[in-house]
Amino acid sequence: MARLADYFVLVAFGPHPRGSGEGQGQILQRFPEKDWEDNPFPQGIELFCQPSGWQLCPERNPPTFFVAVLTDINSERHYCACLTFWEPVEPTQEAVCTTEDAVEREEEADEGGQVRLLTTTSAQAGQLFAPKTLVLVSRLDHAEVFRNSLGLIYAIHVEGLNVSLENVIGNLLTCTVPLAGGSQRTISLGAGDRQVIQTPLADSLPISRCSVALLFRQLGITNVLSLFCAALTEHKVLFLSRSYQRLADACRGLLALLFPLRYSFTYVPILPAQLLEVLSTPTPFIIGVNAAFQAETQELLDVIVADLDGGTVTVPECVHIPPLPEPLQSQTHNVLSMVLDPELELADLAFPPATTSTPSLKMQDKELRAVFLRLFAQLLQGYRWCLHIVRIHPEPVIRFHKAAFLGQRGLVEDDFLMKVLEGMAFAGFVSERGVPYRPTDLFDELVAHEVARMRADENHPQRVLRHVQELAEQLYKNENPYPAVAMHKVQRPGEASHLRRPPRPFPRLDEGTVQWIVDQAAAKMQGAPPAVKAERRTTVPSGPPMTAILERCSGPHVNSARRLEVVRNCISYVFEGKMLEAKKLLPAVLRALKGRAARRCLAQELHLHVQQNRAVLDHQQFDFVVRMMNCCLQDCTSLDEHGIAAALLPLVTAFCRKLSPGVTQFAYSCVQEHVVWSTPQFWEAMFYGDVQTHIRALYLEPSEDQAPSQEVGEASSQEDQRSALDVASEQRRLWPTLSREKQQELVQKEESTVFSQAIHYANRMSYLLLPLDSSKSRLLRERAGLGDLESASNSLVTNSMAGSMAESYDTESGFEDAETCDVAGAVVRFINRFVDKVCTESGVTSDHLKGLHVMVPDIVQMHIETLEAVHRESKRLPPIQKPKLLRPRLLPGEECVLDGLRVYLLPDGREEGAGGGAGGPALFPAEGAVFLTTYRVIFTGMPTDPLVGEQVVVRSFPVAALTKEKRISVQTPVDQLLQDGLQLRSCTFQLLKMAFDEEVGSDSAELFRKQLHKLRYPPDIRGTFAFTLGSTHTSGRPSRVAKDKGPSLRTLSRNLVKNAKKTMVRQYVTRKKYNPPGWEQRGQPPYEDQEDEISVSEELEPSTLTPSSALKPSDRMTMSSLVERACCRDYQRLGLGTLSSSLSRAKSEAFRISPVNRMYAICRSYPGLLIVPQSIQDNALQRVSRCYRQNRFPVVCWRSGRSKAVLLRSGGLHGKGVVGLFKAQNAPSPGQSQADSSSLEQEKYLQAVVSSMPRYADASGRNTLSGFSSAHMGSHGKRGSVRASGRSGGLGADVGSRLADRDVLSPPQANGAPPDPGFLRPQRAALYIIGDKAQLKGVRPDPLQQWELVPIEVFEARQVKASFKKLLKACVPGCPATDPGPASFLRSLEDSEWLTQIHKLLQISVLVVELLDSGSSVLVSLEDGWDITTQVVSLVQLLSDPFYRTLEGFRLLVEKEWLSFGHRFSHRGAHTLAGQSSGFTPVFLQFLDCVYQVHLQFPMEFEFSQFYLKFLGYHHASRRFRTFLLDSDYERIELGLLYEEKGERRGQLACRSVWEYVERLSKRTPVFYNYMYAPEDTEVLRPYSNVSNLKVWDFYTEETLSEGPPYDWELAQGPPEPPEEERPDGGAPQSRRRVVWPCYDSRPRVQPDAISRLLEELQRLETELGRPPERWKDTWDRVKAAQRLEGRIHGRGTPSSLLVSSVPHHRRSLGVYLQEGPVGSTLSLSLDSDQSSGSTTSSSRQAARRSTSTLYSQFQTAESENRSYEGTLYKKGAFMKPWKARWFVLDKTKHQLRYYDHRVDTQCKGVIDLAEVEAVAPGTPTMGAPKTVDEKAFFDVKTTRRVYNFCAQDVPSAQQWVDRIQSCLSDA
Repeated sequence: MARLADYFVLVAFGPHPRGSGEGQGQILQRFPEKDWEDNPFPQGIELFCQPSGWQLCPERNPPTFFVAVLTDINSERHYCACLTFWEPVEPTQEAVCTTEDAVEREEEADEGGQVRLLTTTSAQAGQLFAPKTLVLVSRLDHAEVFRNSLGLIYAIHVEGLNVSLENVIGNLLTCTVPLAGGSQRTISLGAGDRQVIQTPLADSLPISRCSVALLFRQLGITNVLSLFCAALTEHKVLFLSRSYQRLADACRGLLALLFPLRYSFTYVPILPAQLLEVLSTPTPFIIGVNAAFQAETQELLDVIVADLDGGTVTVPECVHIPPLPEPLQSQTHNVLSMVLDPELELADLAFPPATTSTPSLKMQDKELRAVFLRLFAQLLQGYRWCLHIVRIHPEPVIRFHKAAFLGQRGLVEDDFLMKVLEGMAFAGFVSERGVPYRPTDLFDELVAHEVARMRADENHPQRVLRHVQELAEQLYKNENPYPAVAMHKVQRPGEASHLRRPPRPFPRLDEGTVQWIVDQAAAKMQGAPPAVKAERRTTVPSGPPMTAILERCSGPHVNSARRLEVVRNCISYVFEGKMLEAKKLLPAVLRALKGRAARRCLAQELHLHVQQNRAVLDHQQFDFVVRMMNCCLQDCTSLDEHGIAAALLPLVTAFCRKLSPGVTQFAYSCVQEHVVWSTPQFWEAMFYGDVQTHIRALYLEPSEDQAPSQEVGEASSQEDQRSALDVASEQRRLWPTLSREKQQELVQKEESTVFSQAIHYANRMSYLLLPLDSSKSRLLRERAGLGDLESASNSLVTNSMAGSMAESYDTESGFEDAETCDVAGAVVRFINRFVDKVCTESGVTSDHLKGLHVMVPDIVQMHIETLEAVHRESKRLPPIQKPKLLRPRLLPGEECVLDGLRVYLLPDGREEGAGGGAGGPALFPAEGAVFLTTYRVIFTGMPTDPLVGEQVVVRSFPVAALTKEKRISVQTPVDQLLQDGLQLRSCTFQLLKMAFDEEVGSDSAELFRKQLHKLRYPPDIRGTFAFTLGSTHTSGRPSRVAKDKGPSLRTLSRNLVKNAKKTMVRQYVTRKKYNPPGWEQRGQPPYEDQEDEISVSEELEPSTLTPSSALKPSDRMTMSSLVERACCRDYQRLGLGTLSSSLSRAKSEAFRISPVNRMYAICRSYPGLLIVPQSIQDNALQRVSRCYRQNRFPVVCWRSGRSKAVLLRSGGLHGKGVVGLFKAQNAPSPGQSQADSSSLEQEKYLQAVVSSMPRYADASGRNTLSGFSSAHMGSHGKRGSVRASGRSGGLGADVGSRLADRDVLSPPQANGAPPDPGFLRPQRAALYIIGDKAQLKGVRPDPLQQWELVPIEVFEARQVKASFKKLLKACVPGCPATDPGPASFLRSLEDSEWLTQIHKLLQISVLVVELLDSGSSVLVSLEDGWDITTQVVSLVQLLSDPFYRTLEGFRLLVEKEWLSFGHRFSHRGAHTLAGQSSGFTPVFLQFLDCVYQVHLQFPMEFEFSQFYLKFLGYHHASRRFRTFLLDSDYERIELGLLYEEKGERRGQLACRSVWEYVERLSKRTPVFYNYMYAPEDTEVLRPYSNVSNLKVWDFYTEETLSEGPPYDWELAQGPPEPPEEERPDGGAPQSRRRVVWPCYDSRPRVQPDAISRLLEELQRLETELGRPPERWKDTWDRVKAAQRLEGRIHGRGTPSSLLVSSVPHHRRSLGVYLQEGPVGSTLSLSLDSDQSSGSTTSSSRQAARRSTSTLYSQFQTAESENRSYEGTLYKKGAFMKPWKARWFVLDKTKHQLRYYDHRVDTQCKGVIDLAEVEAVAPGTPTMGAPKTVDEKAFFDVKTTRRVYNFCAQDVPSAQQWVDRIQSCLSDA
């Protein structure tokens, strides 16, 4: 029983002490005046009576009633029922309230809505009313009873009833009611009244009346759900309303929804205005505030505001309320809408039912609560399985295993549940409901027994609704156990009684009377026995084990039984010692271990082996077990929600290996690198789990206790074994019956059990926290989460972390200072903290705790000493199973800078290496080492996948080609540990993505990076490999060397000119091919050495002659090499002038070779000798050069042999110059400046160029480009030429319009080919200047000039660089594509715009070729004249002149246009430290790509192969040769690089020049030679340039992993393959099949083309015969000659064509043609005869099909060996086939008898292998045999397969055939 009311208080209005206008509440009287012992008087009641403040009011308001809730320091709630009424103010009070105050209060009172002030005047005149409040304070929540009781007191007062108020109040204070249990009590206060009080059945269920239903009505479903989640996840919730009663109801409703959790934070349903600052408290709360104070709540940033009157919930931006986990959120929402709006279901029905009964508000309230009760049952289902009983006596101590609960529910990621479980409410729930022996209520029943039903009902809304209604019935019954007897009889005041003037104010009551009544009752109570509430306590049911809320398939790791089988097999192989088998399975096991079931399976299997005493392992077994454990643990989160780490913890301290006598290493020392071991929550859960197991064992009978060591949280579910909770429940039931001694004994036993476990765990933790090498603090620092350990703990001072440990956590402890402190100290502090916490919670005595604190440092110290021995011994172990490092093969002179660092090469985006689309093996990831040499970065290793086999994987690239180096963090493929890695990308399209092995320290990796950087960017060019290789130079030496022997620069330049003349003569005489059609030189005598004729041009000022930095003189002997470099040979071949500058000689020559730049004074980047017009003096050139960028003035570089047009090149124009000339045509200013004179010089210069062309010398007038092809230029034609549409820019529109005169032209050809060469009109400008559009803007055409400007848009070098970067990423992506397949590659290729740039280059080049071919000269004047200009000029020459398509010509072209004319190879290749910032810009590579595109379209026009282009592409960036170093001839001379003595090169040194290397290699192998080469001398090539016609160069995409890039020939030629073995029976050699992998093998080597194969075979056979093998080139030339000869011998009119070509002659393609015969196959070769055959160029080439007689002759020394005997024989066909005459050939060499249809046929019809012949015998004629032949001419050849019938023309020839065949057989 309990008191209905504790105190009755009368509170009235009183003046404010500080005289402000607000009044304040004064307690007039309180009863009883003494505090109750068990319940002191609550403070602050006067504030809560008038929450909006005490104010006077000008009129009488009706009485109000509400219930405020106060919470005392012990979290007890006091319900204050307040009834307020108004009384007139006495004059004394009135005086206090002055006029000013009234004005001030006007607004507040207005908003309050309770009082209405009159104007100031009326306030003085009229009567004011003061509030007075009757307050009833109780700990029980019977609001209606309080309302009635206070109403009765008020009624007695107002109505003046004849009842003593003291009696009524005395009775009220002495009235007692039962607490719970569903009883009812009728009470009367002695005023003729009667009230029935019903107590609820279960006091644990909240009483809500209608509050929940009202809350939903006011706010709606979504808003209430938000508030529900907010309250559960500890957010601040504020209710606003004008009604206090509504506020109280809303708060009560929200609390009722939270059941079975209790809200344990600040709860103030009605907050007084004076206490509004409480809203800025940092802790969560649920508070109600009058809406009048809404403005004050605006600035609260983290408070969720629910406006009950407006029906809104406002959530601030910074607050995130986690929603309920799906599907519970949507299910709850649906059920709520069904309860609140039952008509929603019927709204769409065609015939809705007539009436639907709507439940009462009270019933609806219970239904809504039932929905939330179900929700909690679903959320917390199975929670009892995760409870840990830590102590049973004297009081139960229970902990909840949060991680296991989340893991088993499958809600680890769920934010909502995580926060709920961490909250205070749930901590209270565990301590209150975790108790195993207690009274149970509705929730316990629901969560234990109804789960299955709820799961089954999920998809049936009606069944769910039925369940909700059943629960609602029970809730309703709980609140109203006796619904019928609710009879109340209470006197109420009459209507509007408050307006009647009461006779007097509320009287002062007599304290004595009331006190006497109270004392009387107290005395009575003392005599009565204490009413003990008879609680029905039972064992709380646990319910079924939990299931996941939503069964989620975990993607690819859904564990099938097969996977678990693999795990089990692997473990059994390990323990049986079958290591090879285990190794095969290991990758599959590591993949399977991503799944939870496989990890559990692993733990169980290993556990079995420990139980069978197999824990001591050998080294290999230990390694395997540790590896698998690490793999398991790496996916464990710090929570270990699946209990994997918990299951492995006993195992890591069991498995061990003996390192040496007395030293054992346990597995824990190898699995420490996981975050879970450093998480305090993990250790706590483990500790409590183990304690529970041991406590349970204490109380179980020995017979029952079969398995004391159980897995954490998984209490055995078998029937014969009771769970720990059951045991605890039984013990709690028996506890009161035990004697005191027995109780003491049990408590002591439990305490010592916990204590011993604490010692055990201190040991375990030291095992897993102390690193093997305790001198390092590395382990602790790297562990995630250890750094902020104590801050984490402090923030979690919630459920389990109670106050005891808070003060021991100071910020100077913990792992933050692992740097400064020793490891031992850090671990000791970590363990001490843990021990403090768990022991305090588990009730360990303080003595024991002190003992533990003393013990921990000793435990740690002891363990450190043990580990030192283990560490020492483990260092001595040979490292297990690390593959042997494979040393790479090095070039002669290449030295290792850093020896192999162990790394894993990881797969990048190219799928071939990883198996991929081509279906090869997974070569990556590979395990091996990376080597750094002076020349390359090399990886060598083996695939980690043991099933791939022993394939050596090599990937390398030159150090110089490195373009990007990036640090990455990756998982090693085998151990799956996170390691540092490097990604190196090279411009030779290699990518090394490496993870360093754990044995490689970070310092080694850093050293590797530094060395790599040093080699990549040497400070000086002498530091590059090409110089350091076999040279006396050291990289540290300064670049200016002391004076060498040798002449001065002046002498040098004289000799240069002299030798040039000699060389030219020599070259002219010795040249064999490509004579220019001599139109100038034929009549001239050979040059003589006339030194006086050579002008060394002294006219220039001395200042210009001396270069700014002294040149290093060089060796006189090798002067001729400069002349070769100066490309005089080529100028001579082209007939471009002499070396004389005197005008007296050679007037007929239009151009001359000028030595004006021989000192490199005019232009640093030009060669020493230049071709200029004959008429221009050297001194004028200096002035002309000023108009051009970098002084690169126009010089001639090529002349067309046919049209005599010349091609010139220069840098772009400066502002003055031609452009200035055209722009400024106003009057000249007085006194011309130097610039103007330069412009005039320039004009003269161009005029001289025009005049030098024979066709234009006399021509007058002006011709434009108007006849240029519309098909060629127009964007509508298929050929996208210079005016291509789209991005490619091209010619400006103005030029296009001039070029688009269509009438004369032939229509465009298909596929974008240009029209016939004759299409250009002869009327056109003599010279076209091709320049940048931006440069030539605003230039007006001048009709007097003989040149025309063609402005075009070109890309800049930086665009090439950017495009190349994207191309690199497209061809060699760093990581696998998200959507693998060709589409993503093509997309990224297009984004790079590389092919667009190639298209533009080819387009401009074809335009220039057309112009030159039509007789106009062209000056290419773009950018600085050394990038795009060089590309265009080189391409034009390649397309126009067949000489440059030979090996020698291409070399000359590159030397002349790229090297001599100063393409900046070192700058563009970023060869030195200075160029590092500019990056790699592959201008030369782009040119080679263009050449490749032309090569593809004209395969028969090039003497060199595509491999040659790749070779140059690779080595122009590799810095292996000196050829492509430095930026100009000037720099090369300065370094003494241009003249290296011939004698010096012939030594054993490696080649320094790439050309020399190519020459040497070409003699040995045809790798650079194109077998299809069959040129037409006069042919000008016009390739298609549309992007659709271009192909991606395979140089970018192909890879050879067996040996690395194949461009270092010495390295690429691996060991020779073993010779084929002869068969024992002397037959043909057995075929050796070999698998060729697309990205692994070098296909040209493994599968050489037919001709290379035959040439190799020939060399091998000659070597076997002991002859010196003939050079391949000689053999090849003989073959070609023989073919031509045979073409003539067998000429039958037109020889039968092997390749009937339908394409025009300039598209001739493949010349090698393989034809399959019925048996075997023979090779037919078609090689076009040279010009000597006299065929016209326009006709399609026809090649002779050669007869069999020459098929082998080209490869054999004597023909007789090959065709031992031949002739005609008749042969009988197969069954039912006739006899036919065939031409038979007996071949001794091949041991065959072959036959052909005709003698001249090359195609063999069949072969009889003589190895299969058993006998040759005389035959008989059969049906259909030739009639005229003698019978003896028949003979049979019997083979193992069939019998062949033959018939010769006569008997002697038959005999001869038989003899020949017999002799062949006997020879064999």
